[in-house]
Amino acid sequence: MTRAPANLLAVRSLLLEHLDRDPKRGRDEDLEPNEVGIVGDANHRGGYHCGSDRVVTNDYSVVESSRDRNGLTLDAAALDVGTFRLNSRGRTHNLFTFSTWCVAQCAANAPDTRDIREIIYSPDGKVVRRWDRLGRRSTGDRSHLWHTHFSFFRDSIKAKRDQRPLFRRYLTAIGLLDSEDGENDMTPEEHNWLKTVHRNLTVLDGRNPVGQTYTRMAMGEDHINPDFQVSHPTLRSIGAQLTALQGAVESLVNRDFTDEQAIVAGVLAGLTPQEIAAAIPPTVADQVVSELSRRLAA
Repeated sequence: MTRAPANLLAVRSLLLEHLDRDPKRGRDEDLEPNEVGIVGDANHRGGYHCGSDRVVTNDYSVVESSRDRNGLTLDAAALDVGTFRLNSRGRTHNLFTFSTWCVAQCAANAPDTRDIREIIYSPDGKVVRRWDRLGRRSTGDRSHLWHTHFSFFRDSIKAKRDQRPLFRRYLTAIGLLDSEDGENDMTPEEHNWLKTVHRNLTVLDGRNPVGQTYTRMAMGEDHINPDFQVSHPTLRSIGAQLTALQGAVESLVNRDFTDEQAIVAGVLAGLTPQEIAAAIPPTVADQVVSELSRRLAA
């Protein structure tokens, strides 16, 4: 017997929790429990609302994708969402705005939409449209003027993959669910990617292959030929430059830059004999005269 899988029941519960605003009574404005369906009625044959006991020969929900062929079980793989209307954050939201938002996310290939095969919907309650990931169909019957149909690839249902993130994002976008209050909106694929990036960015000391590669690149050694010289500065070349600079600075610090003889010669060169004589103290003048006489005599 075709059954409703747990992951689609979880989506159904999430939508009813936030879009059935007054669960104690039926209202046209609310999404009521009987407006959110998964398993087709007893007479329903073929399509994603049916499990393996109700599919038909050449059923499009099985034969057009290997994801469906490999995922076929007794589980239904579809969800119908009926009409609702509410105001939030100064805007009116209803089945039509909900449907067009979901289709836009699918068309953009958002990660949490990749298990959705198709959406049959109306953007305005007047025409029926169909978004098909496989590009096979573009129309649907008029019942989709008042309900939107979601088909999920059967392998995602078989794998019990959580299908709530897309719908949780919608509820968050219109202000019915605070992002910090709900579960994390990232898909398992994104979780794994983030975990890998975090691990590799926090271990760059040579303890794993990424760290080893990073270290070699930083040292300028990420190449096979040991004679190859990279054209950009590396940790090794920068270290050598810093060592040379430090040696040069120390040499300058220890050097005596005062040349007294040069200073005296420069001063004397700018004075006349009279100015030089006037600058010599009387007590030294006799000594200078004697020394000059001695040198002239020699």
